[in-house]
Order: sequence, then structure tokens, then C-alpha cells
Amino acid sequence: MTRDDRFYAFVIARTSRSRARIRRVCVHKRWLKVSALGLFAVMCGLAYGFYGLTQQANHLRIEHENQRLRAENDKQRQELQNLNNRVDAVEDTSRKLAAEVPGAQSDAQTDHGQGGPARPVDSAAALAALESKTAKLER
Repeated sequence: MTRDDRFYAFVIARTSRSRARIRRVCVHKRWLKVSALGLFAVMCGLAYGFYGLTQQANHLRIEHENQRLRAENDKQRQELQNLNNRVDAVEDTSRKLAAEVPGAQSDAQTDHGQGGPARPVDSAAALAALESKTAKLER
């Protein structure tokens, strides 16, 4: 008897009793190989799809974090602008108060830019005058 290698035979028994009906299913080797190759291709496609989904989820997570950080950055900028406005208001108020105080010198009479590298302080009297002006500004 010659052996036929073109088919795989599967024996299917529905029950374990002796009178059980046994069925034989024959599958051509070529169909089995093609179906195995097709199953492998489907599994590769599923793996690639899962990888794409994880990359998309990672991208969406990063995008959400970027939006949150942009919103926080805008909030911080607004708070900084509010603080700058408050500082400007305090400076304006202090200038107005300095102008209203009797005996205070006006800005037109003072010489701006005193001291520093353009005007070095050579004598002790000039240094004392500069320190008194600085103390007056700090009050």
C-alpha cells in the first residue's frame, strides 16, 4: 500500500462510547499550508494594529499633557502680567506721593544716571551724598 502524503487525516469522535460515530476529515496539505500562512499574516496584521493603537494612545496622552501645560503657562503669564500691572501702579502712586510731599525734589531738577562707570565717585563727600540720595529713594 502506498502512502499518500498529499492529505492530512483528522479523526473526530464525538463521544467516548464504543458505538460512537467516528468521522474522518481529510485536508489537503497545500490548503493547510495556505491557511497557516494566512493565519500568520492575520496575526502579524493584528500585532501591527495593536502597536499602532498603543502609539496613537501615547501620542494622545502627550498631546493632552501639552495642552495642560500650555494652559498652565498662559495662566502663569496672566498672573505675571497682573503682578507687573500692580508694580506699575505702585510706582505711579509712589511718584505721585513723592511729588505731593513738601520739600521733595521734582524729577526735572534731579540729574538722572548719577554714579556708575560713567560718573565715578572719587571723594568721600560725593560718596556720602550718593548714599544719602540712595537712602532717600529707598524710603
